[in-house]
Amino acid sequence: MAADLAIETHQLGRIYTIRNRRERRIRREIVALQDVNLEIPRGELFGLLGPNGAGKTTLIKILTTLLAPTTGWARVAGYDVVREPHSIRPRINMVSGGEASGYGLLTVRENLWMFAQFYGLPTREANRRIEELLCRIGLADRMHTKVSDLSTGLRQKMNVVRGFLTDPEILFLDEPTLGLDVGAARDVRRFIREWMDAHPNRTVLLTTHYMMEADELCDRVAIISQGRVLACDAPEALKRRLQRDARLDIEITAPNSLTAAALEALPGVRKAVLTDVEGGARLNLVLEEDSVLPGVIQVLTEHAVQVRHLTKREPTLEDVFVDLVGRTLADSETGGGHGHGS
Repeated sequence: MAADLAIETHQLGRIYTIRNRRERRIRREIVALQDVNLEIPRGELFGLLGPNGAGKTTLIKILTTLLAPTTGWARVAGYDVVREPHSIRPRINMVSGGEASGYGLLTVRENLWMFAQFYGLPTREANRRIEELLCRIGLADRMHTKVSDLSTGLRQKMNVVRGFLTDPEILFLDEPTLGLDVGAARDVRRFIREWMDAHPNRTVLLTTHYMMEADELCDRVAIISQGRVLACDAPEALKRRLQRDARLDIEITAPNSLTAAALEALPGVRKAVLTDVEGGARLNLVLEEDSVLPGVIQVLTEHAVQVRHLTKREPTLEDVFVDLVGRTLADSETGGGHGHGS
């Protein structure tokens, strides 16, 4: 492994075996990860973007030595996750979204001090870091509040501080803003970015299914679906791949008998999505080029549909996801996944 790589995986896979207890035989196998190859340099904020069931959490569990791979291998901080887990664990930390971490009867400061002792931090240094990090994330005024009295958002902020408290070489953040309101999620994202800027030799692996979060925070993003990495690059580079298409958002009157399928049948129309809104509809189009638009307008006119507003937009990570996976992230969420790890 190159010395400048924080994480490296090769043909990494994980299969969950479901056994029939009575007959003691394998009933079925579920592939949670398949042939995952990643190289994450030190100092990078790397994102895993995908729906629930995509394999994100399974990958995190393998890299944090909580789960053994079925195939392939992985190294973290230069050490093999199977043969050298005890060399990895002091160098990493992990925070998961929605976890009920900490002891309710203890205060925020007492909880964080206790976790610092698990890692062998001297008390003076632990207290200094606790105060500094709580100030940065906006929790200083709750330092002496019992954890049981904190809201969900404030408790998750404390969990995030716990992850950074040990100054890990590599930090795993598994959907750290899951379930948070807009303000708390924004505070957590700002805290993560500021910490990375202040510690350029540290590495963060962030899993999320929030497109905006990945776009805002990550140096590079891997889009993962059904256990496979479909693409891996900087967010801007991923979006540039789709700039060959013309993407239009059009507000129209009631579509009457017009259907998305009828529009997609037109030459040059890659995708059409019709969504009902109050007083009309919204039409999202992906065209091979701008010159296809007059033909679309003609069909709208034939169906007595009027255009109220038209906007051409740049590709987003959601567009990249749809291009690779074939459906939106929201549709992927409702469509279900493996049932084993997200």
